Amino acid sequence: MSPPVQASTEFALRCENLHRYLGQGEGRVHVLRGVSFAARPGKVTAIVGPSGCGKSTTLYLLGLLDQPDDGSIWIRDRLMSNSSDLDRTAARCEHIGFVFQFHFLMQEFSALDNVMMPMRKLGRLSDAEMADRARALLKDVGLGDKTHRLTTQLSGGEQQRVAIARALANQPAIILADEPTGNLDVKNSAIIFDLLTRLAKENGQAVVLVTHNPDIAHRCDEIKPMRDGEFC
Repeated sequence: MSPPVQASTEFALRCENLHRYLGQGEGRVHVLRGVSFAARPGKVTAIVGPSGCGKSTTLYLLGLLDQPDDGSIWIRDRLMSNSSDLDRTAARCEHIGFVFQFHFLMQEFSALDNVMMPMRKLGRLSDAEMADRARALLKDVGLGDKTHRLTTQLSGGEQQRVAIARALANQPAIILADEPTGNLDVKNSAIIFDLLTRLAKENGQAVVLVTHNPDIAHRCDEIKPMRDGEFC
């Protein structure tokens, strides 16, 4: 079991004693075995470990995409692990940005429209304000001249830059990234990591990323090795 994490307003995200089981009956697997963790604003944490050790499961629980079987999750100082589906969805939209290995962009839409989608869901800005913010974010990731390109007209590295801009759209406190460079070559991996971490640090956002890339991991502020559902 991971050591307990002291409650504090300095944490953007924290969890305590997370357990997760998958399957039923004799095939039931104890995937997470008491994971405790905290992510601080402006810091980048890498979760590393062999395939099947529980890294992505941890990230999905922290992102409120799944429920733990036991344990607690806080976004800032708000307990989220026992909240309703509606509250969890609202918290994800407002406080969490996701970047995945496969960008999951809407291919029939432009880069601009993809970045505007989280803002439309949150519903706090006018159409003009959303478009202005999306353009600024695309400029930040080096795609200011490709705002109206369909995502199918962009390279893999460019598509992942759009995904980063989309993750930052609602100015979330937390960025969760699951193998964000895993589908890219060495050069584009470095570019994407640099972009993600630079923009997050400038905005004081906590970044938690799962990676198999040791070069990426060692450039993070903290490394959390995981094995058999526990932090080592």
